[in-house]
Amino acid sequence: MRVAASWSGGKESCLACYKAILDGYEVSYLLNFISHEGRCMSHGLDSELMAAQSQAIGIPIVQWKTTWNTYEREFKSALRRMKKMGVKGVVFGDVHEIPGHEGWVDRVCNELDIDPIKPLWGYDPMHVLSSFINEGFEATIIMVKADLLTEEWLGRKVDKRFVNDLMKLGGGVNLCGELGEYHTYVTDGPIFKKRIKILECDKVLKNGYWHLDIKRYEIAMKKEVA
Repeated sequence: MRVAASWSGGKESCLACYKAILDGYEVSYLLNFISHEGRCMSHGLDSELMAAQSQAIGIPIVQWKTTWNTYEREFKSALRRMKKMGVKGVVFGDVHEIPGHEGWVDRVCNELDIDPIKPLWGYDPMHVLSSFINEGFEATIIMVKADLLTEEWLGRKVDKRFVNDLMKLGGGVNLCGELGEYHTYVTDGPIFKKRIKILECDKVLKNGYWHLDIKRYEIAMKKEVA
């Protein structure tokens, strides 16, 4: 089946895309929602960084402009466009229901007769994080809630040490950051043909969140495995 992957550039959307490919789906497009200012709706990174992932992975990206007030309408418009491009399903990185948005993905997809594909659905957050790390993905923390995590968490890699440090917080932060506690940007992994190197960035506090503002990056060859 030809499908698109709902794409934020973070760990769940990337892992879900990978698992969908392993399950035999043909992921033809990455679908990324951005603001009219050119920022990813999920975490505020420059939309150019999502396009860089598309280039590094080798799957075309469709970037659709919206606002939070028009999100559902634009989401449906994007899915209608996807259907005209031959897409019959959309891959989502959802793990559990988010309070206030229960059933939203299924409802919207069903209204448009498009299959919602959720490879991570129902899994324990620890299982999701462990799978992401063990499969060889690499990601950087690019946004954290300032009242939960300090700016020192920005720029950290998603690895076993990161998971252990989250667990030390005693449950105050969901391991997958499902309530927006933190966000990630994936730079390498098994679906990447090339990797992304972050070269220069600043840490910025804005609206109660610490952001990693990536100033310079490059798309580089993959590391050779000895």
